[in-house]
Amino acid sequence: MNDELYRGIYTLPKIERVVFGRPAAEVVAAEAERLGAKRVFVLTAALLAEQTDVPARLAVALGARHAATWSGIAAHTPRDDVIAAVEAARRAEADLLVALGGGSVIDAAKVVATCLANDVRTVDDMDALRKSPSQSMTAAGAGVRAPQLPLLAVPTTLAGAEFTAYAGVTHPRTRLKEVFTHPQQVPRVVVLDPSVTLPTPQALWLSTGVRALDHAVEDICSIDAQPYSQGTALQAIRLLTRALPATHHDAANLRARLDAQVAGWLSTVGSQAGVNKGASHGIGHALGGTGGVPHGLTSCVLMPHVMRFNEPVVREQHAMISEAMGQPGVPAWQAVAALIEGLGLPRTLREVGLDDDEAIEAVAQAAMLDPWIRTNPRPIEGVETVRMLLEAARG
Repeated sequence: MNDELYRGIYTLPKIERVVFGRPAAEVVAAEAERLGAKRVFVLTAALLAEQTDVPARLAVALGARHAATWSGIAAHTPRDDVIAAVEAARRAEADLLVALGGGSVIDAAKVVATCLANDVRTVDDMDALRKSPSQSMTAAGAGVRAPQLPLLAVPTTLAGAEFTAYAGVTHPRTRLKEVFTHPQQVPRVVVLDPSVTLPTPQALWLSTGVRALDHAVEDICSIDAQPYSQGTALQAIRLLTRALPATHHDAANLRARLDAQVAGWLSTVGSQAGVNKGASHGIGHALGGTGGVPHGLTSCVLMPHVMRFNEPVVREQHAMISEAMGQPGVPAWQAVAALIEGLGLPRTLREVGLDDDEAIEAVAQAAMLDPWIRTNPRPIEGVETVRMLLEAARG
């Protein structure tokens, strides 16, 4: 046969184990003992610390091993908050990090570990760790020392940061979301406990589920898609298509919540291997870091429009997506838009508070700096195309 072979490398992530369906506090305490930790530093979200007993139950289970709990990480992981957490962990003499929360908290914990290993002490010091434009999403930057502190992640949303080596951090002056990555910058253990997700606001839970769907969709359509990650992405779509409506109708349905968590895991396999995403993620990063739109909502607003734009060059992949969603023959972007609408989530920029020409232009310009704009399956010729997609999403 003369057909050209597809090529690639799939590097297994450094995650040691994923524990699912067991109480998080019990698992974290057991893992801390297994790893010989004596000074466990917990990073969590302010909402969890102030309005729930989840972090407190974790501290009780850890007992004398619990060194401190830090809850100062804002949405989109600002550099200032990362540095504050680095100093708090340093003061606590932490020998194990536990991230309890959503993507912003988990991304922060990953970067905290790398900052500690590289003696980073200021916001500007972080420049030395930032991913360069030519660097892979899963590679180590020149001169960046590997994180030494082990990290455990207990996610409370479906953003999927716990399964990847890279993290998005927002610069306080430019408001650009930048990438920090290292192959060792990944949790050693991930704990999927649906019960700790119950306090998560319903809109946040469902919208990060749409974000997981976006991971899967863009992996399947990627310019460097791999059969392995396409397979896991399709199963993620099957699970999410059932689990998200089920948890929308019954927030206490723990089986459906666990199905959604496992789907979130499956949706990140391509990301673990460095499979490039497209414009939904590329523009979404700018919409979050520059526009201030919550992470999951960026996918709710953008994904159907980017899918519709890409459709002419990914028809075969879109047919696979429609079939996985149980709607063969329906255009994939329409099936996704209907799912988002059925979950009661925002679908336009106006609904998420972005309807100012100047703000939209700032997002468009910032998006052009994102590496995943250049890897969209249908080429983005320039900022005019990004503006067109944002106008379509404006509503």
